[in-house]
Amino acid sequence: MPSDLEARHARYDKATAHLDPPLALIDLEAFDRNADDMARRAAGKPIRLATKSVRCRFLIERALAHPGYHGLMCYSLPEALWLHEHGMSEDILVAYPTVDYRALHSLATNEKARRHVTIMVDEQAHLDLVTSVLGQDHPEIRVCLDLDVSWRPAKNVHIGTRRSPLHTPQQAFQFARAIIGHKGFRLVGVMGYEGQVAGLGDAPPGQPLKARAVRLIQERSVRELHERRAAAVELIRSIADLEFVNGGGTGSLETTRQDSSVTELAAGSGLVGPTLFDAYTRFRPHPALVYALSVTRKPEPGIATLFTGGYLASGTGTKDRLPRPYLPPGLKLTATEGAGEVQTPVRGPSAMALHVGDRVWMRHAKAGELAERFTRYQALDPAGSEVTPVPTYRGEGQCFG
Repeated sequence: MPSDLEARHARYDKATAHLDPPLALIDLEAFDRNADDMARRAAGKPIRLATKSVRCRFLIERALAHPGYHGLMCYSLPEALWLHEHGMSEDILVAYPTVDYRALHSLATNEKARRHVTIMVDEQAHLDLVTSVLGQDHPEIRVCLDLDVSWRPAKNVHIGTRRSPLHTPQQAFQFARAIIGHKGFRLVGVMGYEGQVAGLGDAPPGQPLKARAVRLIQERSVRELHERRAAAVELIRSIADLEFVNGGGTGSLETTRQDSSVTELAAGSGLVGPTLFDAYTRFRPHPALVYALSVTRKPEPGIATLFTGGYLASGTGTKDRLPRPYLPPGLKLTATEGAGEVQTPVRGPSAMALHVGDRVWMRHAKAGELAERFTRYQALDPAGSEVTPVPTYRGEGQCFG
């Protein structure tokens, strides 16, 4: 009897036999299971979908149809306005500050969008820029305060993402007062992304000492953050009627949901299960998004050379940002070439059985970035028999950076 991986391999090959690689496939049965599992992990707190981890309107709609999901978190204002125009959501948060003049003008002149889209700010310069672009008497713009939720256990030690300059509750409170005192803005939310928990796996393969260190850091960081964030939110709520307090990410749903000051969670990557999320003990998403490459050469019996495949993930530039051979099992990249622009050699026991024209299925390191390489995904129906092409952002002619 074939193993689960062997059965999946045969199913993917059969469903896409009429298509030429390179091609990307989204397994809807795995996608739905991941969506349900993330909602379970959120334990009743709504999940705001992080669109940068999906970048496909078909999949965004499918995720929002699951119980436990509400609202979108976009990575740029142009993206938010485009999704709003298409009726994707009436609750859209832009996760990063915007300095896009054209998009700000579009927001200001669209009364409906102004009611549904919230932009991010974390310093006076953001307010000043909006005012300089739109004029002193610009219409009211909804804003969210970005709280720095990194861990700083000692002087000059920063563990987490480099985002907002607002670290202490008092700093956040003072800026909240500045927002309220600045004409043309309404403070409706607070956000904090704890990347040192949500985006850092606590079980890096083959590194037991690092794993222990990561778990210790995360445990202490979570404890400190819950107290600090709660204090900041309490101060801000004393002067502002907040609609939401957003926190977390795919990797921190269990811990962020326990923070009583947080009203909603953010997540997206767990829907498709990229390789970076293999390194967690708290959960394990199913690989739902994969891509196929064709074997074009056999330079020697134990090596198969694939066409293209150099789809590297953003970030640290380390080995964990490389794509990984998935099916058939037992393949790995070569140390000298890795994943290349025009060819990707793979080696291992399974390479012996590969022939020119066969295909190898790969997994990307990050969730949404594969959509920048393909204009469409092949959506495999939950029964696992037929695929339907669905456009990515690129396939709809959109590129938001």
